[in-house]
Amino acid sequence: MSEPLVQVNHLRKFFNLGGGNILKAVNDIDFSIHKGETVGVVGESGCGKSTAGRTILRLYEPTSGGVTFQGEDIYKMKGAKLKALRRDMQMIFQDPYASLNPRMTITDVIGEALDIHNLAGSRTERKRKVEGLLDLVGLNPDHATRYPHEFSGGQRQRIGIARALAVDPKFIIADEPISALDVSIQAQVVNLLQDLQRKMGLTYLFIAHDLSMVKHISDRVAVMYLGKIVEFAESGDLYSRPAHPYTRALLSAIPIPDPEVEESRERIVLAGDLPSPINPPSGCQFHTRCPIATEKCKTVEPALLEIRKGHFASCHYAEV
Repeated sequence: MSEPLVQVNHLRKFFNLGGGNILKAVNDIDFSIHKGETVGVVGESGCGKSTAGRTILRLYEPTSGGVTFQGEDIYKMKGAKLKALRRDMQMIFQDPYASLNPRMTITDVIGEALDIHNLAGSRTERKRKVEGLLDLVGLNPDHATRYPHEFSGGQRQRIGIARALAVDPKFIIADEPISALDVSIQAQVVNLLQDLQRKMGLTYLFIAHDLSMVKHISDRVAVMYLGKIVEFAESGDLYSRPAHPYTRALLSAIPIPDPEVEESRERIVLAGDLPSPINPPSGCQFHTRCPIATEKCKTVEPALLEIRKGHFASCHYAEV
């Protein structure tokens, strides 16, 4: 396989909360993303998914570790080189109601990126580019002079996608782009992202709660728990043969649209609540909720190992 477009190496992001409290939001993660593929990231709220995405984009500076983009360390970039990187790596934010400036027209929301990177040209060219982007994401170009409050949530998220595409990026992090939308709109947005990927050769890191939607869009999937990746595999393999008990519990919660199958299958209910990332458990961090944990799990932290070709799991008793 070719060299990864994005390579994440031992990435950590800790937050000092004062009083000696350190929140370990992202705690030593490793993975790669190849050109043209979609890597999904799933896990419970507070597991570090969004923080990982923002640190990879350098919206947060890392505590340690590195990220390379096209073979270059992004944390060593400065000035014009960093600005050029910003053009290649973009983000679609979770909340379409909060991520668009209510005082700016849609022309200016999308055109701002063109202005920053000197891609706008004349006023007429800028207007034409914005209208072309709106048409690309399925919106009426004639509505470019409207304000964000005049659009629905799904339409606002399409505007957010158009803004990310304005600078012709190579890599996009979609941070839970459908979680704030009605269920009827979610599939439309995901299908749009897939169409754009095919047309423009985009590469995605797709962060989400919805496991069924992640299965639909992702080539490979990383499962996060308390700031760590506990399982990473090709989408089909992970969903059909989950190796980690946490992944099996997550998948058991996905409803199946067949009453007989749904009634007969076993639902895995995890005990207790998600521990605090300020004071994570010793050994395997999942042992406090794991149905198969032993004494070894309480003291020895399992490494993320390849248990079968392309399938990695961090569990002493991973199902091979």
